[in-house]
Amino acid sequence: MVMDYLMRKVLGFFLGYRVLSIGTKYMPTNSTEREYVEMLNYTKTMLIEIKRAHINTSNIFDNLTKEIGTENLPENRKFIELKPAENRVDEYALLSNIIMGSDRYLYIEVFDGGRITDDFAEIITGEHGKIIEKSPKEVLARFLSKNDAIRVAIKIIGAGSQRGINVRAAAGMTGAAAIERAINLNREIGEVPGVGFTKLGGEFAIIFTNEFKPSRGEPSYRDNYLFIDVMDSTGFIEEHGRDTLVEIMNDIKVYMEKKCHGKIEGYREGGDDLIANFPTKDMALRAGIDSAWHAMDSGANIRVGIGRTRREAGERAQLADNIKLWNPTSIMVFDVADGIYGYFIPSPFTRSVMDFLMNRKAAVLLIFIFVFTATFLGWNMGHWEFGLIAILLAVIYAVTA
Repeated sequence: MVMDYLMRKVLGFFLGYRVLSIGTKYMPTNSTEREYVEMLNYTKTMLIEIKRAHINTSNIFDNLTKEIGTENLPENRKFIELKPAENRVDEYALLSNIIMGSDRYLYIEVFDGGRITDDFAEIITGEHGKIIEKSPKEVLARFLSKNDAIRVAIKIIGAGSQRGINVRAAAGMTGAAAIERAINLNREIGEVPGVGFTKLGGEFAIIFTNEFKPSRGEPSYRDNYLFIDVMDSTGFIEEHGRDTLVEIMNDIKVYMEKKCHGKIEGYREGGDDLIANFPTKDMALRAGIDSAWHAMDSGANIRVGIGRTRREAGERAQLADNIKLWNPTSIMVFDVADGIYGYFIPSPFTRSVMDFLMNRKAAVLLIFIFVFTATFLGWNMGHWEFGLIAILLAVIYAVTA
């Protein structure tokens, strides 16, 4: 832990940005998660903070209003905080969202009244949700995103209020999590109609104390653009050939289209950049990090930017030009809340040095003593070059050992 902390501080000093994590402490439970965890740890992929996010309840509710759409939120709504969000970006939660996706379960419970769950099921299927289970008093459904689940929950609560029926709703990563969230919300506020959910580690709810008419507003669709550009493509072509570049870009294009449901825009065969649009942000993040790893495996470095517009994605990709240790290397830049963060993939040389420092602590201590002694003696003997030679020997040993 101490060595990890020191390594993050040292690398953060040279990068000029705070390093939140090196690799990941995420504990995988299946083959897909294991594959991502192994790649993150093998490549020493670092989560860096480019612009700190200000995470608080006010910002969370403001962002939620924009994401769901003002027209989909009735005026008599009331936001409540059950558990405050942590004012930091959690590497574990971010990776979990990338791996597991943004789809969420919605649990609906009818407190009183007649058989209305059939009507609720029609609303859910009409909003592209999938019914998992249904009974006279409960419905469990699945949606593509948390925001969709919350938006549809509000519509269902409104439909219930029109008939004098109180409805509880809750969104969760699993069906069990959604049900448990509903139970906790009942304990906190009783049978007041509302929907519970989590955002950035906090627990929140939107409740309604008066009857309201369900909105007929459309879903607030938000684009998730990904911009990819191969760094120094001219030099890469000279070293590896244009065919290799074409193969890398075609592999990335096919992966995005087939595995991440991306829509490719403006790609020319043989080009070194492309733009793609994805249904959800987690798909864009997954496509970006996978593309960076694939390119790295073929000897190429790419800069990746993710944003709500094409320009925003391109601007974030350009930030990579100023984020480097020794030489440019692959990086993916994206937003979290109102902050800007990135996944930085160190070069093979940097990874070798990091491996040595983190796994060969005794050798590091001996090297420090050797360099210090050589520098001290050289300085006193009038041969300052002794220290420089000692440093060069230490670096050579670190890379080749």
